[in-house]
Amino acid sequence: MASTVISAFNEFLKDTVNLDADDVKSARISRTLLKGKIHDFPIHDSSFPALYSEKDINFGSFDRNTKKRLLDDIDMMICLNAMGGTYLEYSHDNIEITIDYNEKNLKYLCNPNTYQLNSIKVVNKFVSSLSSVSQYKNSQINRRQEAAVLNLTSYDWSFDIVPCFFTREDSYGKTFYLIPNGSGSWKKTDPRIDQEKVSDINQKNKGNVLNVIRIMKFWNKRPTMPSMSSYLIENMILNYYEYRDDASNYVDMELPNIFLYIRNNVYNSVQDPKGIQGNINHLTYDEKSKIWDRANFDYDRSVEARSLEDQGKQKESINKWREIFGSEFPTYW
Repeated sequence: MASTVISAFNEFLKDTVNLDADDVKSARISRTLLKGKIHDFPIHDSSFPALYSEKDINFGSFDRNTKKRLLDDIDMMICLNAMGGTYLEYSHDNIEITIDYNEKNLKYLCNPNTYQLNSIKVVNKFVSSLSSVSQYKNSQINRRQEAAVLNLTSYDWSFDIVPCFFTREDSYGKTFYLIPNGSGSWKKTDPRIDQEKVSDINQKNKGNVLNVIRIMKFWNKRPTMPSMSSYLIENMILNYYEYRDDASNYVDMELPNIFLYIRNNVYNSVQDPKGIQGNINHLTYDEKSKIWDRANFDYDRSVEARSLEDQGKQKESINKWREIFGSEFPTYW
């Protein structure tokens, strides 16, 4: 319960939207411990591929601090040493890795009678190695698309462990990560660019963008419209702030413009900031239409809520915000 709009949003962010601080601390500790176990795989298993651990990288919304509650998964990329292997790019999401014929450990993870590295076999090697760790014997461990997924019994979240390779500089001086594409080949990615974009835009706006992203991800998941992907709505909001430096630390002051931006741009293409995937707005026309309707409706309500607050009508404003965010938004007292 809250007596002012400001206190209502502070409570909403703290208790409902943002990750619990103790969970974040525990997750980071358990992630470090897990990495240590993985780095020991080549020591305990002579058939495990050589690692390139200095190029390991955390990624995903948890690492970018844009994840809303509840904490359900944590993404990490574990880098392997290609040992002289090469890659051939047919498209950004269909890349063939050819290993050196002298590299015995990677050879057993290739397609039959070839030197083409099969990404499914690589992920499954991680699954089998994780299963051999006594600490994880009661956990659920399986493969899901490009990741080995570890569900620890002691936590509510899982770890998505993605094997990867780090490329040499191309003709443009760029380097990339190659990760499984879910069907046996490999694809390009570069989480460094996502992280840099979030960090730069948030810092330029005095640290006030992250709460906007998280609260809009909460809005996005409400059962009032089709949901955009978390990555899509995050990048739409970042695009809004990219050439701004005036985001307020009062989230409610930002929301009308954000609803308006989503309404005005949901039909448009949204380019992958990494310059790899192209348009990441894969919503259908019907989905875009329904999101347009909801964003337009909530834009009008947010403008009304702001007007009520300016008039000193705290209760009425809080109730209007509850219409937008639902019963989990604090009530007035």
